Amino acid sequence: MPELPDITVYVECLQAHLVGQPLLRVRLASPFVLRSVTPPITDVDDKKVRAVSRLGKRIVITLAGDLSLVIHLMIAGRLRWRDPGAPIPKRRGLAAFDVPTGTVLFTEEGRQKRASLHLVFGAAALRAHDRGGLEVLGATTDTFRNALTRESHTVKRALTDPTLFSGIGNAYSDEILHAARLSPMKLTRTLTEPEMLRLFEATRTTLELWTDRLRQEVGTGFPEKVTAFREGMAVHGRYGMPCPACASPVQRIVYASNEANYCPRCQTHGRLLADRALSRLLKRDWPRSLDELETMTSSRREHASGNGNAND
Repeated sequence: MPELPDITVYVECLQAHLVGQPLLRVRLASPFVLRSVTPPITDVDDKKVRAVSRLGKRIVITLAGDLSLVIHLMIAGRLRWRDPGAPIPKRRGLAAFDVPTGTVLFTEEGRQKRASLHLVFGAAALRAHDRGGLEVLGATTDTFRNALTRESHTVKRALTDPTLFSGIGNAYSDEILHAARLSPMKLTRTLTEPEMLRLFEATRTTLELWTDRLRQEVGTGFPEKVTAFREGMAVHGRYGMPCPACASPVQRIVYASNEANYCPRCQTHGRLLADRALSRLLKRDWPRSLDELETMTSSRREHASGNGNAND
């Protein structure tokens, strides 16, 4: 799912292309993408685009007449800038936003159609789409601490809860926790003051770093390669690969449709974490530490090598 850095760059590019122009029309290719009924989507026709902004992980296109288009990309939704009147792709196209100088295509790559578009009237209706999470880049240590400890969760869950923190998802929470040298399973209310401050600084630094990287990657163009797995990430999507800080193999915990990626040497004092299902399945065979894992791996290699020699 596109997160704060990706959405921020989308917003900046849309501002450059759309603000000040009339939105000629919204063309819908999928009857399911539009989730609102009133006002009717035709009310946007020829309305001037006043602003483009981010609301959590949503993109808001503000129009004249107190109207707002709210775009939620979810996991696989993407936006692309094309020539005026560009056709909507048949298989993955959802909608198109036409202005005199070009067209923004709204597509979805996955099979599950979760991306959405709402048209709302007035500030109150727009606020209903705000999950209420803290904007970390504008936060103080006190507001960050209050959000973090409002409920007792693991730090991984807290960072990705949109009612606690705005714009952070699975990918960047992994990177933040690696930068902070904290276990994803550590409970928020057990953090020491130095750990909390470390997490606060890592959150701000990571989001700013990746926003700047994506800006440089896009340049004067438009984001075309929005993905949760990026070259240069420390742990996210790098299971089994070496940690850039200590070279230990990155580990992961899989739960539901998500996963947490972490370095056991840097973040959990060498201890391996296991999801409940995997722990029950493997029982005593589940290694408890990175050293145990390396010993088990070495033993398997020696066993396989011995079997190969015997067969020779």
